Amino acid sequence: MRRILIADDDAHIRDVVSFALRRAGFDTVDAPDGRVALDRFRDASPDLVVLDVLMPEVDGVDVCRAIRRTSNVPILFLSSKDEESDRVAGLDAGGDDYVTKPFSPRELVARVRATFRGIDARAEDPAAELVVGPLVVDAPGRRAHLHGEPLTLTGTEFGLLATLARHAGTVIDRATLMRGAYLTRRVVSERTIDSHVRRLREKLRERGSDPIRTVHGVGYCLSFE
Repeated sequence: MRRILIADDDAHIRDVVSFALRRAGFDTVDAPDGRVALDRFRDASPDLVVLDVLMPEVDGVDVCRAIRRTSNVPILFLSSKDEESDRVAGLDAGGDDYVTKPFSPRELVARVRATFRGIDARAEDPAAELVVGPLVVDAPGRRAHLHGEPLTLTGTEFGLLATLARHAGTVIDRATLMRGAYLTRRVVSERTIDSHVRRLREKLRERGSDPIRTVHGVGYCLSFE
């Protein structure tokens, strides 16, 4: 049974989300603020995190950044902040999805299920290992190395990198990237895809290379040439 951490300072929302997820067959653990959320994350080792943005002690964006230092567990933001800039900030911090309040518990459960389906599908990908120059992408193991150094990627970042690696040397448009890489298969803006790619490129640069080339007006291409 997959375990989901629900972090929100509103006890009613925690109860609603927990009830919906438990009915769907998931195990849940909750936290009333950011500091407790980080403690519960370390203790419970959840498979996915549902994270409010506006929380006492430590806000959700900082909680997300802290989790991303050690884990690529999927993170779904659940927030009353619904401006595009807020969604992009959450994704830039390492989130994989962003749901605004008020929300439908059924939709939330559907997004959680879609996230896990995406993870499972990639784990069963027949391309066990993709090698592009000094980049090695292990699809079933969901691991990637560049110049022999491991990359710590979110689920969406890994999906983007794997999709680009499968089509190395070819320009991939944003729609194709979204279909091949985005965990929930939902429609997202070009700015959202660009935000994920920008964060991925920063992590690649930290390992000594940036093989992703932007083709303005079209999309992206991965090549070491």
